[in-house]
Amino acid sequence: MRLVRRSLPAGRRVYAVGDIHGRADLLSEMLELIMADAARRPRSTVTVLFLGDYIDRGPDSRQVIEMLIRFGEAQQTICLMGNHEDAMLRFLADPLDGAQWRRFGGLETLMSYGVEIDELRLGHGFGLARKAFLAAMPDRHKEFFLSLKFCERIGGYYFCHAGVRPGVALEAQDPHDLIWIRDEFLYWPKDFGMTIVHGHTPVPQPELHDNRVNVDTGAFATGRLTCAVIEANEIGFLQTSPGI
Repeated sequence: MRLVRRSLPAGRRVYAVGDIHGRADLLSEMLELIMADAARRPRSTVTVLFLGDYIDRGPDSRQVIEMLIRFGEAQQTICLMGNHEDAMLRFLADPLDGAQWRRFGGLETLMSYGVEIDELRLGHGFGLARKAFLAAMPDRHKEFFLSLKFCERIGGYYFCHAGVRPGVALEAQDPHDLIWIRDEFLYWPKDFGMTIVHGHTPVPQPELHDNRVNVDTGAFATGRLTCAVIEANEIGFLQTSPGI
């Protein structure tokens, strides 16, 4: 654990999990790590917060969503919107957006729900795929996607998927920026008023800066899913083992 200048209220701990991208195996391992850590060091209030990008690229997007729903039934959780969930929802609203989602790894998500993708590989058939996807998706999964939040504030911390736009008050942030922004946020050296905890931009190891914390360690490709553990004025990290 490292001392930092911002803190959480007394008796509270937050576990903030980075981008999962269809890796149900890594999510399972991470949930075990979190529960073991929470059991070793009990606190009056424990919140497990997921920073978005649950789907695409990896093979088990459907299983990831089911695991998150079941975990949330037993534990206090907060699930935020990622840009990949946004791309999927835009496809469900308009199949013409399917071409972009396909480039993001959407075909793997469709496959995990049992949707045929042969036509999509050729760049057409998005309308039929949308209908099949809606038919295959359980109602509780639809409710999960529609319930995702864009941000959360806890103590001195502001949680979002991608980051915030510098110079804009946190309460006035554009949801599009919260799930898509990169360089303007990443290279901003000044304080944001709160410490921003985010994912979205993969890094070899979690980054702990004066103004932000990045926990996206490219789990899909590296096997390292990372979780920030925030308590009082300290931050530490849990991480899965590559190869698991």
